[in-house]
Amino acid sequence: MSAQIFYDALRKGFGPSVPHSRDLGIELTRIDGEGAEGRLPYRPEFLGDTERGLIHTGVVTTLIDSLCGVALLAHIGCPARVATLDLRVDYLRPSRPGPDLRCRAECYRLTGQIAFLRASVWQEDPAAPVAAALAAFMRTGHGAHKAGLEGVLR
Repeated sequence: MSAQIFYDALRKGFGPSVPHSRDLGIELTRIDGEGAEGRLPYRPEFLGDTERGLIHTGVVTTLIDSLCGVALLAHIGCPARVATLDLRVDYLRPSRPGPDLRCRAECYRLTGQIAFLRASVWQEDPAAPVAAALAAFMRTGHGAHKAGLEGVLR
C-alpha cells in the first residue's frame, strides 16, 4: 500500500474509529510521514468559563491527543493499535471563542514499542500557540485485527 493511500484511508477511518473526536468535529487537514494537522471548528458549548469566554482545556487536550495518535500512525505508515501513555500539555495563553483551534503533531522518535510526539495548538497564528504538548504513546500491536482502520485509533 502506498503512503498516500494509507493517509487517505487514515483520514477516512478517523471519524468511525474515534467517535468522541468525530462528535467534537475534529477534521484532519493534512497527513504525511512527518505528522498530522487538524482543526476543531469553534462551538459555543466548548466554553469552560463562560464569564471570561475561555474554551475548556479538556477540548484542547482531546484535540492534541487525537492528532498525536494520527501523527503516530502516519509516521508508522500502517495500521497499528496505539495508546497514550503520557501527555503533558503546557497552556500558554487562553483559547478564546470564535476562531477554530488548529493543531500540528509530529512523531520525533520511535522505538520498537514507544513513540515520542510533540504538538502545538493555535487559533489564528501558529507563532502564537495556545498550548504545546509532549506525548508518549505505546504501540500495542503491529497491525489491525480487522480489515480497514476501524478500531485502529483506540
